[in-house]
Amino acid sequence: MLPAAIAWCLLQLLHPSLVVCQQQQAAAATRAFFVFGDSLVDSGNNNYLATTARADSPPYGIDYPTHRATGRFSNGRNVPDIISEYLGAEPVLPYLSPHLDGRKLLGGANFASAGVGILNDTGIQFANIIRIQKQLRYFQQYQSRVRRLLAGDGDATARLVRGALVLITLGGNDFINNYYLVPFSARSREMALPDYVRYLVAEYAKILRQLHGMGARRVLVTGSGPLGCAPAELALRGSRAGECDAELQRAAALYNPQLVDMIRGLNADIGADVFVAVNAYRMHMDFISDPAAYGFVTSKVACCGQGPYNGVGRCTAASSVCPDRSVYAFWDNFHPTERANRIIVSQFMDGTQEYMHPINLTTILAVDAAAAAFN
Repeated sequence: MLPAAIAWCLLQLLHPSLVVCQQQQAAAATRAFFVFGDSLVDSGNNNYLATTARADSPPYGIDYPTHRATGRFSNGRNVPDIISEYLGAEPVLPYLSPHLDGRKLLGGANFASAGVGILNDTGIQFANIIRIQKQLRYFQQYQSRVRRLLAGDGDATARLVRGALVLITLGGNDFINNYYLVPFSARSREMALPDYVRYLVAEYAKILRQLHGMGARRVLVTGSGPLGCAPAELALRGSRAGECDAELQRAAALYNPQLVDMIRGLNADIGADVFVAVNAYRMHMDFISDPAAYGFVTSKVACCGQGPYNGVGRCTAASSVCPDRSVYAFWDNFHPTERANRIIVSQFMDGTQEYMHPINLTTILAVDAAAAAFN
């Protein structure tokens, strides 16, 4: 007896809806990729919003294949783009892109928006950004769109989502653009740092549970990078010799272990390794601590910017731009260069449990491929 999906497709050959059959086959063959989070993973959603948190003008994108600004906060490709390369796929489109339709929809979507955080009041200075709860609502909307594309096949849609890889990057802005945004911010007056960190982690757990409830079964969750080492913070806090800011480093040191513990607890509750803790702090500190070992001339000065460490203000057409982006760890005041992103993703793929807990992405892909073949 033919499997139901193949039999259904054969029946459709007798009718004008052959396209739907092909789309169902494509959905079964594709591993979708979904991205949630902030500017580290935004691939251009904010281009479609009235916000100052945008990267859609030169010199952003100077090393992207099109040599045009795409909305990525990078000189070229960002982390999701490079993960897509490892998946053998084209970069997933921003959810707000008018080009995200048809077969492209089956490959997934990027819902990330620069400026957002775990908390709803993070990034309020940027006005129109896609806060995380709206990103999740868009994910629901996405699933409805796929279901319509597949002629109402809810089972195929659910399989596509369950089989997808998900990346979520949140937390940095909750410190940089909330707790430490200004001296005596509302949040810092409300809570001492340890209490704030516990609150963030508890709120993040709710978000991850929502993702799981919406069908996500393989979710890479990045921790906070070394917040005090960004060129913006070196400039703002008057670093004399490029030393990282101790208070922001303390925040990351409090936050990251609690995030890992929370992820372990969620996996234990679910009974499966749905969530993978990504040690972004360690990944960045490797080349920040010893840039020469990775071929960088500096991990302190941004390639594009102005002021001390090129860390003052945004990267614009009026900024100085380094001639060789491959020898700089930071592209702008907060974001890595494409080459640094490639080093980071190499640890996603092959890192030990110090970097990827409980398993790295190469292992995930192998395990999931074996499971799919068995089924």
